[in-house]
Amino acid sequence: MVADFNVAKSPKDIAFYASLLAAAFPICQMMTIMYWSRLSDRIGRRPVLMIGLLGYLVSFLMFGICRSFYWALFARCINGLLAGNVAVIKSVFAEISDDTNRPRMMALLPLMWNLGSVGGAAIGGIFADPTHQYPRIFGHMEIFRVFPYLLPCLIGCSITVFGLVMGIFKMEETLVREPASRTMDIRMSPTSPSSSTSTLATESTQLLTEPVQPKQRSMRELLTPTVVRVMATNVVMGLGVAMSDQAYPIFAASDLSDGGLGFAARGIGFSLAVSGVAVMYLQLVAYPKLERKYGALDCYQRGQRMLIPVYLAIPFLSLLTSRLEESIDANTHVSTLPSWMSHALGEYTLWLLLVLLLLARSTGTVLAFTSINLLTVNLAPSKSELGFMNGTQQLAMTTTRIAGPIMAGVIWTWSIKHSFPYPFNSHMVWVLCAALTALSLRMSHKIPESVNTFAAGNNKRDTADDV
Repeated sequence: MVADFNVAKSPKDIAFYASLLAAAFPICQMMTIMYWSRLSDRIGRRPVLMIGLLGYLVSFLMFGICRSFYWALFARCINGLLAGNVAVIKSVFAEISDDTNRPRMMALLPLMWNLGSVGGAAIGGIFADPTHQYPRIFGHMEIFRVFPYLLPCLIGCSITVFGLVMGIFKMEETLVREPASRTMDIRMSPTSPSSSTSTLATESTQLLTEPVQPKQRSMRELLTPTVVRVMATNVVMGLGVAMSDQAYPIFAASDLSDGGLGFAARGIGFSLAVSGVAVMYLQLVAYPKLERKYGALDCYQRGQRMLIPVYLAIPFLSLLTSRLEESIDANTHVSTLPSWMSHALGEYTLWLLLVLLLLARSTGTVLAFTSINLLTVNLAPSKSELGFMNGTQQLAMTTTRIAGPIMAGVIWTWSIKHSFPYPFNSHMVWVLCAALTALSLRMSHKIPESVNTFAAGNNKRDTADDV
């Protein structure tokens, strides 16, 4: 798409402009996420979600009809500015669940994100430029010739319209205001002087209740030391995961001489698909059981302990592949096995180890991210502050999604251009991911066990004012 805009002076500059287009959304989202989160605490979750879906609808259409890079960049910025749904939906899930099903509900969020990411990428690749991909069906439609990327955006719009209609007609507001009781003395005047001796001047007190919107706590009150610790470890851990997410495709596609695996696009996609299938089972089945047994904080720490050795081990697959190829080439004439069988055994060994490491990485990531989502929800002192807590976490995660890919790309490029020894060679980005995760793990040990309890569910406010 960026190549079609003719904004890049050379093919080597396309990646730069593509990264600008990708970064526009999280940068703009970071600017407004706290506003939408706090607004949902005041006016409710439902209207903010509907505004977000409407913003998606408009920005998708704008993106589909763009004819220049800067128009596409503007559409992405609009999309990010109106994307308050991510943090708000976490608050909705927390409010419609209880202690028996909250872990399973929170595990659905990253699952839906993964399915949307995979499905969105597939729709974009399959339906982009339909007049050339499917000339028999769309060749006569001039609109798709003029706007080659409109069709996948229209499909995205149809999904958004479905969500908007369901939200308008089916979704109920989940932010329930707790009624505050106000006591009033009602004194009944006698109807006549003669009745004064037989009627009490003051009747029994009548209690009237009416819903009163609770006063929101200030940011200083909400950012307690425990909240700061949880958010800090979230940022450090998230930065390591964001760097590894960007580093793996680069590592897999790079040549063996540069410390990579030399995979083609198909091999990279297949390896990611294997780990994606495992994520569904982990989030829907395994995680709720683990959380009930060990607690969210312990699951968070277990996930990080799993990620550290995985990060350190992944780059050694390149060295293993090089050694296997050298060994096979050296023993071709003396081995009793045919050369094709030796190569097959070497390739199967590589894929077996790679799949095991990617499965372990997926397990650690699911444990860490699902747990930190649950811990963030548990930190809210009342349901009226859920939006603030989830918005703060989403702000932190958006920051890591901007910085992580940039850092991974810069570090990888620098490390393969220089002939430094371990760990400053091609292992450097992975060693840094492990170091960040180890730091996050150490920081998490200062978090109290009380974060395993949903604070808003136990919150008891004084709702009566004696008059």
